[in-house]
Amino acid sequence: MDKINILYISIEGNTRSFLKRLQAFAKQQHSINSRDLEINLKEITDQTLPEAEEKKFFAFVPTYLDGGNGFDSGFTELMTNALGEYIDSHDNYKKCLGIVGSGNKNFNEQYCLTARMYSKKFNTPFLADYELRGTDEDIDTIYSILQKRWKDSQNN
Repeated sequence: MDKINILYISIEGNTRSFLKRLQAFAKQQHSINSRDLEINLKEITDQTLPEAEEKKFFAFVPTYLDGGNGFDSGFTELMTNALGEYIDSHDNYKKCLGIVGSGNKNFNEQYCLTARMYSKKFNTPFLADYELRGTDEDIDTIYSILQKRWKDSQNN
C-alpha cells in the first residue's frame, strides 16, 4: 500500500510532535478505511547525508527567526538549512508536492516565513500552516489536504 512521504526538520521538537500525532491519526484513519493513506516520516538533520529521493514527498518547515520585529523583512532565518539543502540536492525538489509551514503567530508577517521562502525557491505550493505543535483540528485538516494532493499526484 502506498504511503504519504514527509520530509521534515525539527529543532525544538514541535514539528516532530505534530508529525508523530499526524502519523498516528493517519494510521487510525487507515484502520477504519483502507483507502485512507498512512504516513512515512523522514527527519532531516545537520548529520543527514543528501541522497536522491525516489518517491514524491511533502516538506514540513518550521520557522525560527533571529531579529526582525514581526512586521519588517529584517530577519535572519535559523537552523532549517539542512532541510533546504537536502531538498535542493539531487533535484529532490522536483518530487516535492508541497510545503506545510509552522511557527509562532507572534511573528506576525514573518509567521511561516521559511515555508513561504521554500515554496518560492522550489516552485511548489504552500499548502497549509499550523502554530507551534498544532491542534487536533490542524491534524484533521492537514491530513485531508495531504491525502487529496497525494492521490491527485498519483493520477498524473
